[in-house]
Amino acid sequence: MPILVAGATGTVGGSLVRQLVEAGHEVRALTRNPESEAAAALPAGVEVVKGSFLEPQSLVPALRDVERMHLVSIEGSAENWAEMLELAKKAGVRRLTHLGHNDESKDDDHPLEAWHRQVHRAIEGSGLEWTHLFPGEFMANTWQWAESIKGKGEVRSPFGDWNSALVHEADIAAVAMVALLEDGHAGKTYQPTGPEPVRRRDAVRMIGEALGTEIRFVELTPDQARREWADVYPPDIIEWFLEMGTDYEGVGWVSPDVVEVTGRPGRTFAQWTREHAGDFR
Repeated sequence: MPILVAGATGTVGGSLVRQLVEAGHEVRALTRNPESEAAAALPAGVEVVKGSFLEPQSLVPALRDVERMHLVSIEGSAENWAEMLELAKKAGVRRLTHLGHNDESKDDDHPLEAWHRQVHRAIEGSGLEWTHLFPGEFMANTWQWAESIKGKGEVRSPFGDWNSALVHEADIAAVAMVALLEDGHAGKTYQPTGPEPVRRRDAVRMIGEALGTEIRFVELTPDQARREWADVYPPDIIEWFLEMGTDYEGVGWVSPDVVEVTGRPGRTFAQWTREHAGDFR
């Protein structure tokens, strides 16, 4: 039976598809745009199907003969999710992994936090075997610096000493694959991180080392960051980023989950920069 992977053209979803195929599993990739270049780049033999969480009924063909699926919190109301999960259960799905965001802050005033919490409740009340994946900061988030590195040889960002155990997308996908394929993970929440904390300014330095050149780190004040991000993010997201940057509680925490679930250490940021150096040239 095929394993359904939502967000299959995304960073983690794409890695999960490749790892499942390499392990010999049949994969059905769910995407909003099957004609995209990213969909065309999926491994040979992957069945690509169209569907959107905004229209749960559009997922019915994708759910055919599926017992296991991977979901990602990208869109859809709590009602959309409840309907989608009910359709999945009726179709015979029994196990799912969910890539989402930790809602431990319980900030009822923040709409994004409240939305994630509603999605979690829908999943946990679905009657399916679920496993949450709430990873740390993605190594791939540093792609946002690519244009500045290519054009100016610099990165402009606040909080140069922000210390985060950046996690490789392949390690998140590896944890998801184990939870999908093996018993004993139902009802658990995993928080995959990288194996070591990395400061912002050190991440910039390591990208430079992978490129064989020095990349400058220009530290912005919060007000400067607001101005530079004004055309990139909505105001509430900007304030959320800045609030996280000033909250140093638990900064640099390294989770044991990658090692404990997969049986091997997580990939380092230095390894990631070597793999993706071409993206910054």
